[in-house]
Amino acid sequence: MLSQTRQKGYLMRDLFYLWLYRFFKFIFTVTPAFLLDPFLNFIAFLFYKFDAKHTKIIRANLNFAYAGELTAAQKEQIIKDTYRNYAKFAVNFIKNQNASKEKILEKVEFKNLEIFKNALTSGRPIIVQTAHYGQWELFSLAMAAKFGGVSIVGRALDSAVMQRILAANRTRFDIELIDKMGGAKQILKAVRARRLVGILVDQNTAKEEGVEVKFFGRKVLHTPAVSIFAQKTDALIVPAFIREKGANLSEICFFPSIDVRDFDKEDAVLKATQAQSDATEAAVREKPDEYFWFHKRFKHFNEEIYKC
Repeated sequence: MLSQTRQKGYLMRDLFYLWLYRFFKFIFTVTPAFLLDPFLNFIAFLFYKFDAKHTKIIRANLNFAYAGELTAAQKEQIIKDTYRNYAKFAVNFIKNQNASKEKILEKVEFKNLEIFKNALTSGRPIIVQTAHYGQWELFSLAMAAKFGGVSIVGRALDSAVMQRILAANRTRFDIELIDKMGGAKQILKAVRARRLVGILVDQNTAKEEGVEVKFFGRKVLHTPAVSIFAQKTDALIVPAFIREKGANLSEICFFPSIDVRDFDKEDAVLKATQAQSDATEAAVREKPDEYFWFHKRFKHFNEEIYKC
């Protein structure tokens, strides 16, 4: 009986999500930009004012990461802009569901592309290391549209119906989702098959699954997964991030490749992981309002900052 009740609850939730998706897809499609932008600003303002939980987390992260670097007013502006950028992420997520490869590529430019081209010509497998930064869903679509098959490591959405909608669009671009829970064999298979493998590595992790590195000069736990897979497959690690460049235009920026061969075998994983953290920090410092500050990034070593 409980199982049937749960199934009914999941069905009702999926139907609600599907209704919301179709409703907002219609709204975002027919609403002109000069009206959509003020609407997004209004939604962002409401969340800034009334989503006390996440506003508190963002503020704690900024106070800790930028201690002594930014004024209180500057940090509050970043919080407001973070909400607005996340609202834009939701809009673009919906708008891009039926976009062609040509339309997707019209929305992006590539910076430091020679870094990625050099990695491709090396003949070695490539793992793209990125973060919850900018329009990261557009990032995977653009990479697949320009360079071919992509395997991304993450978790499925809680809503089965929304997961099917998302998967259908990704399938058109030859994007494979590998569940990060228990997906090691599948990841290795994708890397060795010379598919581009993308992994977001910027969130806190369990103690037994992470290594200690510095991020904004603070101790954090960071997954060593990318470094381990690179060591096992002799892959190059290419940090890359997507950020807003202008109205309806994003920029994918490639950072210098990280080669585990450059480090002594004993500490290669740790040093390559620190290099990834450094690349993420460099990207975030350029446009801090596009980072996903909603996450308790510094929790493991500094949980007290989220309690005040």
